[in-house]
Amino acid sequence: MRIPVRVAAPTVLLLALSACSAPQTADESGGLRAHLASPTDIDLNWQEDEPGVSGQALEFATERSGPYTVLRYLPPSTTTYRHPDLIPNTTFFYRLRPFHGPVSAPLTVSLPEGELTQADEDSSHDWLPARKDPGRVVPGRPLGNSGAGAPSDFKAVVKHANGILFTWTDRASDEAGFLLEARRRGSSEYEPLVVLDPDVNSTGLITLPEEKQASYRVRAFTYGELSNVVRLTTGE
Repeated sequence: MRIPVRVAAPTVLLLALSACSAPQTADESGGLRAHLASPTDIDLNWQEDEPGVSGQALEFATERSGPYTVLRYLPPSTTTYRHPDLIPNTTFFYRLRPFHGPVSAPLTVSLPEGELTQADEDSSHDWLPARKDPGRVVPGRPLGNSGAGAPSDFKAVVKHANGILFTWTDRASDEAGFLLEARRRGSSEYEPLVVLDPDVNSTGLITLPEEKQASYRVRAFTYGELSNVVRLTTGE
């Protein structure tokens, strides 16, 4: 599925309201913290001090026991997030799940300028869904710090002005999934774009304007230990 990766909206002035004056939190002993930036906006922050982390999956729920839903897969340099426009008078729980894993060799892709033609729009997009092709699977290896199990044979085929088909060989035996990542022009960092199920080795991408010329790679990943859980209740 396509996942949002943009950094939270710019910080706004804190509102001097009673709902903001006494943040409610759970298990403040950990690295994840939260406060109300307004009655219906929650700001979260944390420290990235675990070596070898490839990024963080930020999750939320309305019950401490879950179920939890992923808000964003974030690169390791991101340590803040705003969860905006929430339901008033509702309790939210948050936690971080670090992910680790080796990446493929990167590819630079340049899409044609302009938008889709009518022929592009009318053409079949059967290449777009994620797939598990048995022909691109080899005996897998457990993921580890050595880079074992990294995806190989990563390829990109331009389908039209906004579309790319990515394929690779799955060499991992214990992945939780794959992340398609991009480094946009002018950026120094790769960011997750799409999260994919285990054993997937093909997916299409409909690009955003800033992704038409970018470097791409795919990561096989596993999850690390969960962070502490923080709790906040929104105001009126």
